[in-house]
Amino acid sequence: MKIHVIKSGESLWRIAAQYGSDLNQIILVNQFKDPSVLVVGQSIVIPEPGSDYVVEAGDTLGKIAFQSGVSVEELAHANNITDPTLIHVGELLKLPYSTYTVQAGDTLWAIGERFNVSVNNLIQLNHLTNPSQLTVGQDLRIPQKPRPIKEVNAYTTAINERGRDEVLLLGNNFTYLSPFMYSVKEDGSLTSMQEEALLNAAKVNDVAPLLALTNFRNNNFDSDLAATILGNPTLQNTLINNLLQTMRAKGYRGLNIDFEYVYPEDQKNYNDFLRRLAARLRPEGFLLSTAVAPKESGDQQGLLYEAHDYAAHGEIVDFVIIMTYEWGWAGGRPWAIAPINKVRDVLDYAVTVIPRQKIMMGAPLYGRDWKVPWQEGTFARTVSPEGAVDLAARNGVSIQYNDTYQSPFFRYTDNTGQEHEVWFEDARSMQVKYETVKKYGIRGVSYWVLGNDFPQNWPVLKNEFKVRKV
Repeated sequence: MKIHVIKSGESLWRIAAQYGSDLNQIILVNQFKDPSVLVVGQSIVIPEPGSDYVVEAGDTLGKIAFQSGVSVEELAHANNITDPTLIHVGELLKLPYSTYTVQAGDTLWAIGERFNVSVNNLIQLNHLTNPSQLTVGQDLRIPQKPRPIKEVNAYTTAINERGRDEVLLLGNNFTYLSPFMYSVKEDGSLTSMQEEALLNAAKVNDVAPLLALTNFRNNNFDSDLAATILGNPTLQNTLINNLLQTMRAKGYRGLNIDFEYVYPEDQKNYNDFLRRLAARLRPEGFLLSTAVAPKESGDQQGLLYEAHDYAAHGEIVDFVIIMTYEWGWAGGRPWAIAPINKVRDVLDYAVTVIPRQKIMMGAPLYGRDWKVPWQEGTFARTVSPEGAVDLAARNGVSIQYNDTYQSPFFRYTDNTGQEHEVWFEDARSMQVKYETVKKYGIRGVSYWVLGNDFPQNWPVLKNEFKVRKV
């Protein structure tokens, strides 16, 4: 898979010819509503023939496997497909092998060197009885370059039929699913949530659901509510009993604690609460994780940061989701949602106090549309990445790209004369994030939030990682 950035005067037909790719495959994987409408600066993904295949109408996994010369089991394993009947039009599949046609002068050793494959592997894979005798025009199977195995968590607030359908569609890309949210009450009980359909969709795709618990009350994260719970071990025991009862009854595989705006003086109480949770959850085989604010140092000031003790969380829990997004927040000035330079500043600190194999880097699946000049007290509108490109197309503007933040953006003027500035994510910005995960050697990535159309993200993810299933 490759990423192409649209230039002035280009058409999909010419782009397909340039890459030797199939036009219909490009249209399907990018989910173009109108393939004739392209935006200068828009990034699209290009399937590579022989390495990628995009599911078309009428396809079955068996049919694709037969056409590709592989078994259904091999194709399913390469793409984390639990149920071979669950494939979707527009889904990019990674083929286990590519094909190389022997040229004059080729030797098996030279071919192995070229593709970084051992001679013995080539012999076994191609059932060669006389490896020293290759025939010009002979096709050889070449195993695809191994992808790093990483974990992926996805939060979802769509506790409805649309959310269920999205998990069915995308579930082979996830290790964990975190329906958002359960909130703790002052007496240690939990709010309710009717998320059974989501959990069933997760099960179909072998996705481990995590119960997301917050200190949310009256449409805000509540510092006093957190203090009430964290300062009272008796209430904590009640809460833990209620959590275990819900997790057992609904089939959750773990717990994700997202306590935000905790008072700084409650830091030790928060750490002690996590230790109590670990002592109760681990004997029953449940995972424990936390979501923490993006800190660049241990002494970073502010109510959002101070109670989140990176070192303690890294010691106590199974993994830590660092919420490396929201620099461009709805109530602030226009900015990239997750500028990669700031994300890396956070990771530079995090890896000094949290084991790398416990760090999940947050990644946004959305953008924002601000009115400019920005005025304090105004709020940006959230847009999906696909919606952002549609905005640029409708208003006849080009998409620009900030190399420092590694993020696309553009400005447009609406029909009232109001100017807007839009920052969002695209295939390029997500690829940089996945490269950052690999560079830092961390556990994986956690998305906030499903429910935003972003067709290019999933083939980029699949191209960069093989997602671990637990």
